[in-house]
Amino acid sequence: MTGFKYKRVLLKLSGEHLAGNQGYGIDPRVISGLAEQIGRIREQDVQLAITVGGGNIFRGMAASTEGMDRSQADYIGMLATVMNALALQEALERAGVFTRVQSAIAMQEVAETYIRRRALRHLEKGRVVIFAGGTGNPYFTTDTTAALRACEIGADVFMKATKVDGIYDSDPVKNPGAQRFERISYLDVLTKELHIMDTTAISLCMDNKLPLIVFSLEKEGTMEAALRGEPVGTVVY
Repeated sequence: MTGFKYKRVLLKLSGEHLAGNQGYGIDPRVISGLAEQIGRIREQDVQLAITVGGGNIFRGMAASTEGMDRSQADYIGMLATVMNALALQEALERAGVFTRVQSAIAMQEVAETYIRRRALRHLEKGRVVIFAGGTGNPYFTTDTTAALRACEIGADVFMKATKVDGIYDSDPVKNPGAQRFERISYLDVLTKELHIMDTTAISLCMDNKLPLIVFSLEKEGTMEAALRGEPVGTVVY
């Protein structure tokens, strides 16, 4: 590994990022560019696992507020994450990156069922593992899924890619004077109610002393810079 601070990484991607500027579905240019970045990281012998959201296709929480049964809505959202995972797998393999998709919901025709020891073996063999289907249970977000999988695989860091370049003391879209934190503790994230992730995900990271980097993928090279330990985004400790 050359210049990178972390050996095993869990990357959380939002479904919205895959949609690009079109706002819905999957933008082929975005997913191809993402595959190229991941390919460069893999060339440095970083073991990389990815958890992907499904908000570009379906949001269970939003649907439940409109009257849909919450459990049913969440299951539909989990299926959306599988669609995104398969699209990301296809883009990665076109870029020459070997991958495996593991789903918490069994669908053996398109993905492996999630098995922790098998996921670890794939990582050790240099494959990128994409976790889909959430935890397999309703009422859990993909952020919580990402935190859980990061702990299970013994990740050195949990990297959460967002639309903004870190954690701010208020919404930077609504408040131009919002201040970005370079470093902040998990406890402060909770007490200040910064809502960068749900409280279950934050508590899971805090309890397991898992460092989190919140950053933006909008600018080329930010993921590599974060892995080198450069001051990119916000580090939560």
